[in-house]
This record gives sequence, C-alpha cells and structure tokens, in this order.
Amino acid sequence: MTLPISAERVSTPRLTLNVLSVPGSAGDAVVFVHGNVSSSAFWHATMIAIAAEGFRPYALDLRGFGDSDPEPVDASRGVRDYSDDLLALLDHPSFEDLGPVHLVGWSLGGGVVMQAMRDRPAAVRSATLVNPVSPYGFGGTTGPDGVLTGPDGVGSGGGAANPEFVAALRAGDRSADSPVSPRTVLRATYVAAGTDLGEEEDAFVQSMLSTRIGEDHYPGDFLPSGAWPGVAPGKRGVLNTIAPTNFRIDDLHEIDPKPPILWIRGDQDMIVSDTSLFDLAHLGAIGAVPGWDGTPAQPMVTQTRTALDRYGAYREVVVAGAGHGPHLDRPAEFRAALLSHLRG
Repeated sequence: MTLPISAERVSTPRLTLNVLSVPGSAGDAVVFVHGNVSSSAFWHATMIAIAAEGFRPYALDLRGFGDSDPEPVDASRGVRDYSDDLLALLDHPSFEDLGPVHLVGWSLGGGVVMQAMRDRPAAVRSATLVNPVSPYGFGGTTGPDGVLTGPDGVGSGGGAANPEFVAALRAGDRSADSPVSPRTVLRATYVAAGTDLGEEEDAFVQSMLSTRIGEDHYPGDFLPSGAWPGVAPGKRGVLNTIAPTNFRIDDLHEIDPKPPILWIRGDQDMIVSDTSLFDLAHLGAIGAVPGWDGTPAQPMVTQTRTALDRYGAYREVVVAGAGHGPHLDRPAEFRAALLSHLRG
C-alpha cells in the first residue's frame, strides 16, 4: 500500500533533518517524534488518519535515525541534542507561520517533547506523551521521585543494552530466527503479543535497522561501576541521553504557560513499566541477570504519574490490550484519544 506521504530534507543551523508531511493537509500543525530504534516511519498511518480529520501532520527523523543527518549525540546534555534539533526545525522559515504546534512523542520521543516543553513552552499548543520515558530517565533510579540507586547512575546508559540486539542491528538482521532480532523484538515488545502488523511489519523492521550503531549513536558509551550490575552511563550516544545522571525533568510543573498534556499508554507495555523487562534491576530481581544485590527496580509509570500530578494540566488514558506502541496495535483507540485531545 502506498501512503500519500511526502519526505523532505530540511536544513537548519544544527543539521539537516528528514521531515515527513501529508501533501494537501491543512489545519493545526501536529509534529510527531518517534522513539528509540525506530524512525518517522512508525507514524505513517497515524499521520494519514489525522490529516483526514483536519490537522496538518509532520514527523521528523531524530539525528542518527532514518534519513536525518547522523550527527553525534552529546548525551551530557540529556536529550537536548534531539529537542534543540526539534526546536530548530520549528524555527525554520517554512515552519514559522505554523505558530504553536501540537507535539506528540513516543517513548524516547516523549522525553524529547518534555524537554522541548520545558525549554520553550510557548512553542507548544499541546503535548501528547505516548508510553514516554520517565522524567527521571531510564534505569538507575527508584521511588516516585527518581532517587538514584547509585551516584554514578549504575544500571543505566549505553552499557545496559543487550549486546546481541546491538549486533543484530549492525548486521541488518531482518529474520525472526533469534529472540533478539529486530523483527522479534518488534513483535514481542513494541506491540502486544499476538499483534499482526501485516504489510507494515517489513517497513517497521527497515525503520529499526536505520538506527546508526556506535558510541556516538546507539547504544552509546559506558563506564565501569563498582556496584552491581557493573556498568554506569557515559556521555555519548542514545541510551546515555536518558540516563538519570544526564536527564532529569523534575521542574516541568514550573513552566509557564502550561500546555495541556495527554498521557496515553498501553496496559501491556513491557518497556516503560514499573516492572520493565529492559530495566536491569527488574531483570536481576526475577533472576534473568545474575548477581542481583537487591537494587530496586525503577517504577517508571509511577514516576511519570507523580511528575504529571505536580504539573496538573493532564489526562491519562490507558489503552487495554496495547503494548509499547498503542498507535500500532490499537490504532482506533489511540486516534480517538489523540483527536479528542487535539480538538480540546
């Protein structure tokens, strides 16, 4: 199936970004930000659907993903390399007349949207956070307020990635022969078990394989730690942008103005969860990573709810039967919630 999607490379003072749009669409602008190990391709169907409802959708590839420039990622700034790229796109002459835009961020993209809101709230008409990374990062914290489990952020960052998955990405593995192949990971964690992605699946796998691999990209560098599990975050690459020593948004409630937020998540998400199968502490607790020393798991959903309760202007929608990408496995429910938010 050919979707009426247009791709354009837009040059900013920071880098050149690949930006998707729907020709002929009109209305309030909605900018979609994808998650880790993916690209704007994961938003195609959603873009078509909301364009038909009177909105003007855009989706960008973050640096190092899809067809955007593979500029190195300085993780010492948290996700600001990504969020500053997004804001630079909104400053481009072809976007200046859009005014404040609706931002929609999935997973890592949710963190990018939160950072953009925090740094320039007047540019945001509304925000939608789709199974977002916790405001206290991914891994290495505990409790509702994101207390570090170790001063060096042990258990998070580039060293927390599965090296076999990294190798499969590097090799361009399109098979379903391994439990860590991109296709298998897509089927098992991006969506709820048993979801049939149909003809879109190959495009999603190709999107995942567009991820640049290395210390400047995915997964990033790491440092040794004297505490279990022995790895601490570095300062380069994707996973270090959301390590709690580099990324922490605990003052979102102080911004002015406060764009309304929709927090939408799947109830079967295994990636961003209070019992995440990608959190080394939880994996240690269930015996999947040896040597566990009792380090508590990160309550990711609880942390997000705590931060949004402080923020105030938000609504939470839980999509039954959805995994990490409710726009993929429960598109009708996702679009209904999104459109209600955009119109409101």
